[in-house]
Amino acid sequence: MNTRDSFAAIQQSIVIPDVQSSHDARRLPIQKVGIKGVRYPILVATPAGDQPSVAEFTMTVALPAEQKGTHMSRFIALLEAHRDGWSAEALPGVLATMLDKLEADAGAIELTFPYFVRKSAPVSGVSSLLDYVVTLSATRDAAGTAVRVKIVVPVTSLCPCSKEISEYGAHNQRSHVTIDVELAQPFAIDAIIRVAEDSASAELYGLLKRVDEKHVTENAYNNPKFVEDLIRDVVASLQVDVRVAGFSVEVENFESIHNHSAYACITGHGAG
Repeated sequence: MNTRDSFAAIQQSIVIPDVQSSHDARRLPIQKVGIKGVRYPILVATPAGDQPSVAEFTMTVALPAEQKGTHMSRFIALLEAHRDGWSAEALPGVLATMLDKLEADAGAIELTFPYFVRKSAPVSGVSSLLDYVVTLSATRDAAGTAVRVKIVVPVTSLCPCSKEISEYGAHNQRSHVTIDVELAQPFAIDAIIRVAEDSASAELYGLLKRVDEKHVTENAYNNPKFVEDLIRDVVASLQVDVRVAGFSVEVENFESIHNHSAYACITGHGAG
C-alpha cells in the first residue's frame, strides 16, 4: 500500500463529529441564520448577454429549535457552483437549491451589485456607461416564494418654484429614485430604470458633448419637478403595471441651495 492509499484509509477510519447537527436543549427556533457581507464575482443576465459584476450577498435559512447550528460552508459552496446567469427570474431556483442543501424549509437570498447600462447621448449619440445599484432578493416561507428587485436610479430634478419666481435660471440637483418592487411577472432591470428616468426632469449620462449638455439642461428646465411630482409620476406607472405585485418608492433630492435633502416615500400595490 502506497502513502496515498494509507492516508485515504486513515481518513476513512476517522469519524469527524458534526457538531452543528447536534441537538440543542434551549428549544429556541431561529428565524434567520447564515452569512452576510460576502462578496463574490458574478455574471448578471442581461438582454445583451451576461454582464460581469461583484455582488455582496446575504444568505439565511430558518433553523429549527432542536438543531444546534446550520451548515455555514454550504452557502459558500453554492456561490462557487453558481457564478453565471444571476437574475430575478433565476433566483427562486437558486433559493430552492440552497434550501435543499441546508435542509431548511424557509430562507432568503439577497445580493447587491453595480449594474451598468450603455447609453447614447441625446444629440451627439456618443456612447458611455452609467452605473446603477441593484438588489435582487428571494424569500421563501409558509406563504410561498416572493421575489423583489430594488434599484437606485440617479436622475436630475429641477425646482418648479425656483423657475417660477426667478428672472432667469432655476436650481436643480441630482436625485436618487429608489424603486423596490415585488414581482408578479418578469420585469427587466432596464425597464424599471426607464420608469424612473422617464419620470424625472432629465436623465443622466456618463458622457456628454456640449450639444448634449445644452439639450439636457434645457430639457430639465422645460420639465420641472418637485420631489412630490417625481415620486407621484413613478408610482402612477407602477400602480397599473401587471408585472408589479407591490412596491415601495423613495425619492431623495440632494438640494443645491440647502444643506439638506427633500424626501418622499410611497408604498402600494401594482396591477399584478
